[in-house]
Amino acid sequence: MNILAVDLKIQHATLKPEIDRAIQGVIDSASFVLGPGVEAFEEAFAAYHGVRHCVGVSNGTDALTLSLLAAGVEPGDEVITTPQTFGATLEAICHVGARPVLVDIDPVHYTLDPSGIEAVLTERTRAILPVHIYGHPVDMEPVMALARSHGLKVIEDCAQAHGARYRGQIVGTIGDAGCFSFYPGKNLGAYGDAGGVVTDDDDIADRLRMLRNHGQTMRGHKFYYHHIGYNNRMDGIQGAVLDVKLPHLDFWNAARQDRAARYTEKLADITHLALPRTAEWADHVYHLYVMETDGRDALQEALTRDGIASGAQYPFPVHLTPAYGYLGYRAGDLPHYEAACRRIISLPIYPEITHAQIDTVTKSIRRHFRSASAPDVNIEAGAAA
Repeated sequence: MNILAVDLKIQHATLKPEIDRAIQGVIDSASFVLGPGVEAFEEAFAAYHGVRHCVGVSNGTDALTLSLLAAGVEPGDEVITTPQTFGATLEAICHVGARPVLVDIDPVHYTLDPSGIEAVLTERTRAILPVHIYGHPVDMEPVMALARSHGLKVIEDCAQAHGARYRGQIVGTIGDAGCFSFYPGKNLGAYGDAGGVVTDDDDIADRLRMLRNHGQTMRGHKFYYHHIGYNNRMDGIQGAVLDVKLPHLDFWNAARQDRAARYTEKLADITHLALPRTAEWADHVYHLYVMETDGRDALQEALTRDGIASGAQYPFPVHLTPAYGYLGYRAGDLPHYEAACRRIISLPIYPEITHAQIDTVTKSIRRHFRSASAPDVNIEAGAAA
């Protein structure tokens, strides 16, 4: 049996009639860029978050880039963020001409450690960009307190955390703006690239709408340019697909939490593994089920031999890659993050994965550690359905 990291075909099959009608509606209306399909999704996604605005854009990277611009970040400024993230987070900062300033992670939840922020503040700091990684929120109270005391903007990267909550508040609504990717494999995924920004800040929303559309207003004079803008508009088909899928998001997140609990139950006694933990103030939506082991590479090879997909998000310390060498970081500067890069492994998780498939994955893991002569692993423990 081959077990994929994510199986998008299953989800599509359950929604196919609705999706087909939505796509046909866009084709019939010929509203292929922005238009009614995007507007309907923007209204629904804003309502889901309890904010006034959602601005649909072309992808999650553009959501971050435009949000930084709309928040007033300029060339020469500094933006504090985490290294434990997909490269788009740092790219967005660089694309606006600012400098990423990295803070080490909380080694338990892999999120930015707020206690490290104050030490890297300078007179050029303009914003903080926390990343709710793998579906687990950042500890936002200390981030917001520090940002407000220093007059900094907070742009949340929610690309892996659709529907996650911090102390009961949905992520993306805590800072000045929340940025989302709707890449197909996300908890809420489009059928291509798409992104969005939620905010209660009218000025940020107005600037976002102009920046995504060549600096023009949607309801003003066409070809009248208020800003030097970009072509970062959401496609009509993506808006229509997302509008169909959004009502299912909470159910899908609950299914992910159920599957994560199954993994944890089945693997809890394997002392070679550090399983994911959720802070008492967090509602984790498990975009990924990420655990740690000293033998990450060997475990991945064993899973591959058994036809089971796995991942390592992310194995190469970003500050030590050629693209970001100019920042001047050295090995050992971010020790918790660097240790995680060597040890992290993610297991297949998506709403439709079955308990039987999860049991197959966990049995493969148990076989691996037994063959590795691990005396503190009971191969039979946790194996019962």
